Amino acid sequence: MNKWNEPDYVQVISDVEKNKEFNLLIDGCRVHAKLDLPAGDDQKYPLLLVIHGFTGHMEERHITAVAQTALETGYATLRVEMYGHGKSDGLFENHTLYKWLTQAMAVTDYAKGLDFVTDLYLTGHSQGGLTSILLAGLKPDSFKAIIPLSPANQILEGARRGEILGLSFDPDHIPELLTSENWYDGIRLNGNYARAAQTLHVEEAIKKYHGPVLLVHGDADTEVPMECSVSAAKEYENAKLVLIPGDTHCYDHHLEMVTDAVRDFLKEQISR
Repeated sequence: MNKWNEPDYVQVISDVEKNKEFNLLIDGCRVHAKLDLPAGDDQKYPLLLVIHGFTGHMEERHITAVAQTALETGYATLRVEMYGHGKSDGLFENHTLYKWLTQAMAVTDYAKGLDFVTDLYLTGHSQGGLTSILLAGLKPDSFKAIIPLSPANQILEGARRGEILGLSFDPDHIPELLTSENWYDGIRLNGNYARAAQTLHVEEAIKKYHGPVLLVHGDADTEVPMECSVSAAKEYENAKLVLIPGDTHCYDHHLEMVTDAVRDFLKEQISR
């Protein structure tokens, strides 16, 4: 172990202390990550784990804005690119929520082991928001609070009905390949994506997490129904819902309202 208390499965790419980019080797796959520390001379920080969405990566505008807001509020941030996305290993078409959750649990264990981390927080956007909800249900004692952003919870029930993000299929006889020329610019998904999604349940994950939750959603989101956040907020024990008026799935119009909500929430948590 080095001064960052990194386990042996971490392959360091850069040693720049406050802009540290590296790979985590998880089940033989490299997971690309970037660790940033807030300004100042403190030696201990809360850390926000940040997960992007379906087809996304860690440098998207809304992802970096949320991470920067956390840094300005005194949090360290750990952005990760999940299986088949960004600079991480794996083909996009072979990714599943199982693979994402397995990697996310390993990243959580890594982050908890960093000797400068006081408390762990979690956020994710879209499929990353769904992953955050599921991950918090799997490891409820690991996170002091979570922030699902426009969580794509409809993926799970859609898979059970035979529809994922507008693509229809027979849910009882899932094809080996899910694809369409008109679907997300002709991308492809292995049928295992739908098979895995059919077995996961947002409601069960929500029941297992009892900490504070902030849900943020644009009320003009045409990709993930606003109801995904509205219904989740009703089911959580301790949730706040912020709807961004007239905004899209990736907050193209009022991103500052998203970061304001995140900043206020994180300030409230750090003062407890």
